[in-house]
Amino acid sequence: MKKKGLMKRILAGAMVAVTMTVAAKSAVVTAGYKGAVAEAAGRPVSITSCTIQGDNVVVNVSCSSVPSSSDGKFYLYADEVYQDGCVGKIVAETAAGTNATFTFPLNHYTAESNLSKKFLVAVKSGSMVQVSDEHYITNPEAKATKTVARNDHGMKGILPNSADAATFKDLGVAQMVYNLYMGDIVGPGDGSNVVPFSYNGVDYQFNGAALAQYDGFVRWCSINNFQLTMTILNNKTEAAADLIHPLSRDAHVCPGYAMNTKEDGGTQHLKAIAAFLAQRYSGGAYGTVDNWVIGNEVNARTEWYYLNSTNIELNVSEYVKAFRIFYNEIKSVNANARVYTSFDQEWNRKSNPGCFLSKEYMDRFNYYINREGNIDWSLSVHPYNAPLFDPYAWKQQSQYVNTSLSTPYITMENVYILTDYMCQASFLNPAGQVRNISLSEIGYTSSFGEDAQLASIVYAYTMAENNPYITSFILFRETDDAHEMESHIAQGLKNLDGSKKMSYDAYKNLGTGNAAAVKAQASQIIGQDVNALVTNRTFLSRNGWFLND
Repeated sequence: MKKKGLMKRILAGAMVAVTMTVAAKSAVVTAGYKGAVAEAAGRPVSITSCTIQGDNVVVNVSCSSVPSSSDGKFYLYADEVYQDGCVGKIVAETAAGTNATFTFPLNHYTAESNLSKKFLVAVKSGSMVQVSDEHYITNPEAKATKTVARNDHGMKGILPNSADAATFKDLGVAQMVYNLYMGDIVGPGDGSNVVPFSYNGVDYQFNGAALAQYDGFVRWCSINNFQLTMTILNNKTEAAADLIHPLSRDAHVCPGYAMNTKEDGGTQHLKAIAAFLAQRYSGGAYGTVDNWVIGNEVNARTEWYYLNSTNIELNVSEYVKAFRIFYNEIKSVNANARVYTSFDQEWNRKSNPGCFLSKEYMDRFNYYINREGNIDWSLSVHPYNAPLFDPYAWKQQSQYVNTSLSTPYITMENVYILTDYMCQASFLNPAGQVRNISLSEIGYTSSFGEDAQLASIVYAYTMAENNPYITSFILFRETDDAHEMESHIAQGLKNLDGSKKMSYDAYKNLGTGNAAAVKAQASQIIGQDVNALVTNRTFLSRNGWFLND
């Protein structure tokens, strides 16, 4: 979802072509990369694990020196995500020691559920004193009862604007992406089609008429063998007022607002929505959503995940709470579902000063995840050209894109900067593996020539298919959008009238036995062999708008 802040006027000027070949690197590159290493909070007790075992939660803790107390005991508090310190409920106690274990009921799907709560250790010393950081359950999949086999059968995807399955099968598309607006599906609607849902002892209502749109699309994808990625957006409606964060309730207008992890009503409602969606779309009558993206481009504070705060610690910590809720609720239903966070391409440069850099936001997100219990989160990124209407994916402008970690933007020409960065030990998942990385939104304009669009798509797809960590290449979009075209952005494979562009057949043949001919066509347009550019990580750069070979 492209941001208006990038839709700047075309820059004209002299250009000098610069070519730099970057030696092919190993799959794991860590030297010189300073990632987000979990920082110690200075508390003496560490929670080393917090896992579901059967119907219980088992929490193990350790410390090198037992903190003093008046009764020689450790107490374990269960806090809601909006609570801090010793204010929740004591769920277990045990003798203090350098190693200790707490065991208590999970109480799944009851009013006392501990599934999405955070836990901390305290000692009694006059009053209760917190002696550990907070920690969440990290294996919610242990309770999954509707686990569905994943439909992984190809990386080629598209954002559809029609239900023309024949077209997408002709293109060889394996994946689809779709947006779900929470504000639209909650509440009774007009009362004629209410879907009730009981969660943790509370009765909720969903709008059946609004749900029908999603039910139909999810089922359509399943019937036609398209793997589905669903992006959850928090829009403002009267029925969903409690889902909007208190710091997002001003007059600012945007498609997505920060989720309410500050108040009890909103927090419980979020849990119910996550559980409802996971149960509804994990096999059965409505089909399956394999991939869930929690928010869109969440670092773009003013445009996609609005919170009236420029404090990155506040913004990230509030988002992490919402992410934890959705992760635990979804994975406790379908263990095979993947849950993604989403960032844009503004790695080290802000087009809008009110937003956050994607690198700094991702670093802080990873810090909080590591500190509070590492989970298998996945990454969704949108490595568009910089600026968005630049038509040359293989030769980006030097003021925007380079091969250093400090590059202003991550585009497909230097996407390996991101994937190499994700190979750091501090970013690995609990199994020690590099996380799944989805290019859930990518596209190129034909406003400056269909040949450039064709070459860009072929180059970008070749970059993606040769990167072992990229699992999705979802093209934005099927057909041009008239509004976007006002800003020289015509990213469809089809024109407004439905006629096919040159890029249609090119995209169709990528990933097939006919790919070599398409790559030869793109290589002729570019002036260099596409496969060689990708294999050698050859970086071509220019200094101005016009392409000058």
